[in-house]
Amino acid sequence: MNWQGKTVGYAITGSHCTFSEVMPQIKRFVEEGANVVPIVSASVLSTDTRFGTSENWLKQLKEITGNDIISTIVEAEPLGPSKLLDVLTIAPCTGNTTSKLANAMTDGPVLMAAKCQMRNGRPLVLAISTNDGLGLNAANIAKLLVTKNIYFVPFGQDNPQAKPNSLVAKMELIPEACYAALQGSQLQPMIIERFHSA
Repeated sequence: MNWQGKTVGYAITGSHCTFSEVMPQIKRFVEEGANVVPIVSASVLSTDTRFGTSENWLKQLKEITGNDIISTIVEAEPLGPSKLLDVLTIAPCTGNTTSKLANAMTDGPVLMAAKCQMRNGRPLVLAISTNDGLGLNAANIAKLLVTKNIYFVPFGQDNPQAKPNSLVAKMELIPEACYAALQGSQLQPMIIERFHSA
């Protein structure tokens, strides 16, 4: 993959348990020549969890990308008219974000960035991470699956026994899914086996 001359929007929402999986993928984009613009939701900006502090994650994000972090709707809005982003990924993309995106809600910087990207007819790549992907959010995922210019990082059930409705993307495929999306293609297979049953 050649990311030279490309600008990747990398939006992170509050699936805190997957942050350690997505940071290496951001590094891959940078190492392969992309200019990465980081965007975070309010949850990422202000929530400390057992997986790490917001301060630590934001510091890592800024150090890896070398760019300021977009963290407000006002900061995200210019992404539309500037047409800055060649591709935007929301990774991880929570069930909350999935639901709002599928129902045209724009109440934060990540959703504003997504709206801008869709306005420009450019690819938006979702790496879902939601405990109700096969529950109430199944309808929202279905709506997004048939939406023009929206693509998915391959995903599957991460714990079918303990959490049968949970779906999580294979985060190490984020760059590959984004590269395919730039060519107008969905990386296949899209539905994969994440973990083997016990």
